[in-house]
Amino acid sequence: MPNIELYGSALCPFAQRVRLALAEKEIEAAEIEIDPANQPAGFVALSPLGKVPLLVHDGVRLWESAVINEYLDDAFPEHPLLPRSAAQRARARIWIGFADTRIYEPTHRLLMCVDPILQADIAGQLANELRFLEAHALAVHDGPYWLGAEFSLADVAFFPWFEQVSVLERFRMFRMPAECRRILAWRAAVTRRERVKRVVRPPEFYLRGYGVLADRLAQGLSAA
Repeated sequence: MPNIELYGSALCPFAQRVRLALAEKEIEAAEIEIDPANQPAGFVALSPLGKVPLLVHDGVRLWESAVINEYLDDAFPEHPLLPRSAAQRARARIWIGFADTRIYEPTHRLLMCVDPILQADIAGQLANELRFLEAHALAVHDGPYWLGAEFSLADVAFFPWFEQVSVLERFRMFRMPAECRRILAWRAAVTRRERVKRVVRPPEFYLRGYGVLADRLAQGLSAA
């Protein structure tokens, strides 16, 4: 049995990426919950940047979810999550980078923002990014997954965002563009995967968790 520890937090979509990769590859790991706002001293010693997720495997310490997942795919070749062809592997990395910089980064800004005008602006930006993906990612093949017939790390990269999208709809005025039908079909296909079902969490889980964050932000604003 692999000697693996995953340090993560329940609401972190990047930790969820690693959970998804572990589930898809059928790798067991001991998970240690970290409160980002109150990190224990032992974790600070392990993680130079103080970030989750952090993976520890036989003394090797890794952070950044994209790096961790590629490491898992290399170290445990069963159930590969990167395509065989160089072109498809490159495409997977392109879309993973897109997810990080043009989906998750503005989402973080949106969650931290308390200005309704800025919230609407960032929510509109995210909707446009999804329209771009609808036209330029999922329209180039018949699916059902991000790169076509095979489930990959590109699917793993995007799925946690859609798993938590109800939070943006409830608290941040975001609306999923109705014309993004390919994205909705892709999300449904990923949700049906048995290994994904092992780690997926319902919208209520995230709504409760982010509701606490929303209250903290509101209290901070009123105290300013």
